[in-house]
Amino acid sequence: MPEDPIIVNLPNDPQLKSAKTITTIVYALQAASFFSGGATLLAAVVINYVKRDDVRGTWLESHFRWQIRTFWFSLLWSVLGYLTFVAVIGYFILVANMVWLIYRIAKGWLDLSNDKEMYRRF
Repeated sequence: MPEDPIIVNLPNDPQLKSAKTITTIVYALQAASFFSGGATLLAAVVINYVKRDDVRGTWLESHFRWQIRTFWFSLLWSVLGYLTFVAVIGYFILVANMVWLIYRIAKGWLDLSNDKEMYRRF
């Protein structure tokens, strides 16, 4: 079995603090997407991809993965919802997507504020 990568978590590391601030900004941009028509959600995922190498090997890498997946799955369900909106089922898909998006942002942001990585094993 391959071993898990070493997760570096040095609380006073300035680079880690900066990366945590960027991760917080991404969650804020995701949350702001409800008021921007989704434009800030796109900006958030661009930041994730640009800054991804900065968090590689740290506990924040799991938050970036969480945020990137949040974007792509939300986009998938939004497209599916809009394509099926005329058939009424699209309305339910869009509402479910909105609830799921709120959950993902809230869970990720809360775990970030508690210095917890995402996808923890229980």
